[in-house]
Amino acid sequence: MTRDEFPGWHGTTIIGVKKDGEVVIAGDGQVSLGQTVIKGTARKVRRLSPGGFDVVAGFAGSTADAFTLLERLEAKLEATPGQLARASVELAKDWRTDKYLQKLEAMLIVTDGTELLIITGAGDVLEPEHNIAAIGSGGNFAMAAARGLIDSDRDAETVARDAMAIASDICVYTNGNLTVEKISK
Repeated sequence: MTRDEFPGWHGTTIIGVKKDGEVVIAGDGQVSLGQTVIKGTARKVRRLSPGGFDVVAGFAGSTADAFTLLERLEAKLEATPGQLARASVELAKDWRTDKYLQKLEAMLIVTDGTELLIITGAGDVLEPEHNIAAIGSGGNFAMAAARGLIDSDRDAETVARDAMAIASDICVYTNGNLTVEKISK
């Protein structure tokens, strides 16, 4: 069976919310193959600490591809300590130009507590508007919910959790089993 013939892996809603000096990245735990839930407790949000510099990353897409990208990001962060944007741009450049990396099917949301960025395989490093980033199959649902909640009295974590709850009620590829990491500067 070729990659194109293999039923589609679906999964992951990741959201990043920046508010009042805190950044939270939350992700659901569902991984689906076609119409079947394969796992409901996957951990798609991770804390990286290259050189003692804390970064939180969430990924959507192929798990193996995402881990490859996270390893590359860690290496870039070790080469440019404390410079998340620069490391992210270097990763995006490699991802876009390296023939092996071009085949990777994943997206990342990363933060160091100050910057909140989306990194894509198209060579994009995006700082989202409204301090909300979302990726994955339920990303648009989570983003819409978070935009509606961001101006309330809720903190960043509550906005992220509530937005993920709304997304999991709408998107069949998203569940309510969350991993949440908070970071502040």
